[in-house]
Amino acid sequence: ILLSAMAAVTWKEILLLTGLVVCCYWNSLSCGFVFDDVSAILDNKDLRPSTPLQNLFLNDFWGTPMSEERSHKSYRPLTVLTFRLNYWFSELSAASYHFLNVGLHAVVCVLFLRVCRLFLDRTSSLVAALLFAVHPIHTEAVTGVVGRAELLSSIFLLAAFLAYTKSKGPDHSIVWTPIAATVILVAVATLCKEQGITVVGICCVYEVFVAQGFTLPMLMDTMVQVFRGKDGFPCTVLRTLLKLIVLVISTLLLVIVRVQVIQSQLPVFTRFDNPAAVSSTPTRQLTFNYLLPVNAWLLLNPSELCCDWTMGTIPLVETLLDFRNLATLAFYSLLGVLTYHSLQHGHISAKAVIMALSLIVLPFIPASNLFFPVGFVVAERVLYVPSMGYCVLVAHGKLKKISWLLMGVLLTTHAVKTFSRNWDWESEYTLFTSAIKVNKNNAKLWNNVGHALENQHNYESALKYFLQATRVQPDDIGAHMNVGRTYKNLNRSREAEDSYLIAKSLMPQIIPGKKYATRVAPNHLNVYINLANLIRANESRLEEADQLYRQAISMRPDFKQAYISRGELLLKMNKPIEARDAYLRALELDHNNADLWYNLAIVNIEMKDPSEALRNFNRALELNPRHKLALFNSALLMQESGDSKFRPEANRRFLVYVEEEPDDANGYFNLGMLAMDANENEVAERWMRQAIRLQAGFRSALFNLALLYSQSHREIDALPVLDELLHHHPEHVKGLILKGDILMNHKKDTIGAKACFQRILHMDPTNVQGKHNLCVVYFEERDLPRAERCLQEALAMAPHEEYIRRHLNIVRGKIAAISAAGQPLAPAEDATVTGKTKKKEEEEEEGRPTSSGAGEGAGKEKNVRKSSPAESFDGRGTSQSKELEGSQPDKRTKTKSTKEIKDIEKKRAAALKRLEEIERILSGD
Repeated sequence: ILLSAMAAVTWKEILLLTGLVVCCYWNSLSCGFVFDDVSAILDNKDLRPSTPLQNLFLNDFWGTPMSEERSHKSYRPLTVLTFRLNYWFSELSAASYHFLNVGLHAVVCVLFLRVCRLFLDRTSSLVAALLFAVHPIHTEAVTGVVGRAELLSSIFLLAAFLAYTKSKGPDHSIVWTPIAATVILVAVATLCKEQGITVVGICCVYEVFVAQGFTLPMLMDTMVQVFRGKDGFPCTVLRTLLKLIVLVISTLLLVIVRVQVIQSQLPVFTRFDNPAAVSSTPTRQLTFNYLLPVNAWLLLNPSELCCDWTMGTIPLVETLLDFRNLATLAFYSLLGVLTYHSLQHGHISAKAVIMALSLIVLPFIPASNLFFPVGFVVAERVLYVPSMGYCVLVAHGKLKKISWLLMGVLLTTHAVKTFSRNWDWESEYTLFTSAIKVNKNNAKLWNNVGHALENQHNYESALKYFLQATRVQPDDIGAHMNVGRTYKNLNRSREAEDSYLIAKSLMPQIIPGKKYATRVAPNHLNVYINLANLIRANESRLEEADQLYRQAISMRPDFKQAYISRGELLLKMNKPIEARDAYLRALELDHNNADLWYNLAIVNIEMKDPSEALRNFNRALELNPRHKLALFNSALLMQESGDSKFRPEANRRFLVYVEEEPDDANGYFNLGMLAMDANENEVAERWMRQAIRLQAGFRSALFNLALLYSQSHREIDALPVLDELLHHHPEHVKGLILKGDILMNHKKDTIGAKACFQRILHMDPTNVQGKHNLCVVYFEERDLPRAERCLQEALAMAPHEEYIRRHLNIVRGKIAAISAAGQPLAPAEDATVTGKTKKKEEEEEEGRPTSSGAGEGAGKEKNVRKSSPAESFDGRGTSQSKELEGSQPDKRTKTKSTKEIKDIEKKRAAALKRLEEIERILSGD
């Protein structure tokens, strides 16, 4: 009769429900990622395409490995898979995630309408579906992106139930195909959210009291007759038992698999998450039972909704004399009366009520705290499926004469409330400030408003909320940690340390030699990390910081972050071997952590083991091919090796890096350096220009671009680049040397060159290269006495530099020749010589001193990770000079043969290459 009475859902009804859902939730598309969305979406690496797909089935809902104690143990891989699909389409565009949630809610509404048609008339079922579509309690499940777990689980839960309703054939026989489909859909629903498995109980209730039409008296009579041995089991009972056994066995198998997945461990929840869970008897029982009427009231009157009901939101019910126990008693009385009357009668109305009650009670059991503790006190999203039963009761029990007016008012007010409530989810600040209006005794809400302001770098305002959280809940470790972190951000280190010490004092006492097993939130252990990170800024307190890290490790030997932070500290303490051991211990706990392999590679670099460093960088990139720091530093290591076989791979990694960090000028700069190494000057120029465009005044890029121009015989193009370099970095010695060299040797501007070299000596009077080049300027100005004195001073500064001694001899020889000819030495004041006279004199002289310029003392500047030891360098910016005759071969054409010129050019090239190799090791910003 029921099946024949069921009418198919029409397209008009589908469009009506979908339109209503869109009207109520279209403003949710402008909301961002808030609250739990941050952990499940923004911080969850399982969404990224670079993460292996199998990780979805190894990690919990938040991306934490199920094997870790800090795991929430919520296993919902199919829900995470839909997040990953969202990311594939639109990465982190929140609108697409909200759009899919709205669409899924519309699908649930249509399926719910189809289910209602099984035990309600057409009008009542449509009213129930309309009420479900607009009920404000659903905003957390629909507008909060993580609520998708409820939506997906509900779709497959309803589909499983609808499939099961087709398991009874026309001749009352068992149709196994729908049952098999039901089992599969139950498994899928469970992989979306754990409560999906409760549909098996709903199917059992349906089979016994609806499909078979049993009432409680009929069941009792049947059982009595069976026990008396009369007529055995009726066929209908046998068929029912067989179907129920299949359902129960499949459920047990799912439960066993689920227990195996969580490795027989319950998640760790604390008194801050759920105060009643750690309370003693009878407080725990009284409070948990009182929460049932609280949830029922939220369904009846969703006027004051809150995103978080943990901590002190609902005070504990500690005695039987608490008047709130009356609400618990009234709730159980009403539930008992409805259950009793629905089981006593076999008419359609009774069956509608029993199905409504099964939809309310059974899906809520996993979140009720009655059988095992959960990580919340009240959560509005878990009422998504139970609200279906509520909507069925309301639609079925409406008064006939005034029902349409009341129902119209109810639907309108609920729709308006839902639309208005969506705006609360626009941002974390709006969400938590709206929650504080409802629950002022919840320290978590004050903390979360503080976090929202902290994310906006409004630390002063955030501090006020964090301090209020400590006043609302003085023993909240997290609140004191938040205060400490905010003081640190405000550069108030003393107050920060005091706050961390208060938080530390609230932690359980350490028991030497025993693992820290107290059920405290694992993130509270970060108080040791935060305090150590704060005090290690003081070089005199490094040992004290290390002691804190070791305390955390002694409390929890599997506390991975403690090993990581301690490894960083040990590096700072110049203990690379111990740092390596710390990272290796962390890798034992998390072998697939790309960041750990990267940190280990940095330790290898400190230990002067570049080959092992490169291997560990490569391991990090195997786990995360787009690990930005590993890409950059491994490519830099390859570049620094000087091995040309690494050059293509280094270039590829830098290219991937700039894809990940398109605004980081360093990536483009190093691409330019690789191109310079490969003598690809046009490519190098393009990358250097890009680096300079992104970072005005980029010192190394400007200098190397000028050097590139100089080495490409485009010295004139180098001058404006050097001017820009010296504008931003007026004390850049190598830039001044290069500019002076170009001005003297190519622009014939001895005055400008002299100014460059004099500026170097003004900054560093001991700079031999600047001193020597200034001597060359005096020689070019024909001020030989001054050039002689200058070279004598330079030789005194660097007595082992043979080239200075040779140049001094040349000048002295010139002075002697002029004196022997009876010619006067030109005074310093009349040093300027016309171009024609100077040219002629140059053609007649056998040799002359030259400046150390772009090809000699001004090698490339590179981005390096650390300083290298000096090689073949005097430490003051001076390089070895080449042979005198090789200084300007273009000016020796009238006195030297072609062969001699070629020999000089070869010597010049060899010297240049040698000097560049030296500079490649030593130079860099």
